[in-house]
Amino acid sequence: DCVMPTSVVVNIATDLLLTAVVLVLPAVVASLFVGVVISVLQTITSIQEQTLTFAPRILAVAVVLILTMSWMLQTMSGFTMRMMTHAVEIGR
Repeated sequence: DCVMPTSVVVNIATDLLLTAVVLVLPAVVASLFVGVVISVLQTITSIQEQTLTFAPRILAVAVVLILTMSWMLQTMSGFTMRMMTHAVEIGR
């Protein structure tokens, strides 16, 4: 049987979580920014419609995902290559 050292498992898990956070960060920041702007506008205009923030947020996230898609694919490819390298090293 091939047993992975705990340090390798921790490194892989850390790499996975950091990669996931880095990938979702642009979309989350865009959604947060648009939500805050819409909330401020709602406060200024006294419009208290709860569903007003959804459409602009969805559009902002879609635009961010389209603009960052090539970078996201490169990041995911790099992660996949690192995991394949780990798999080869562990299989030895």
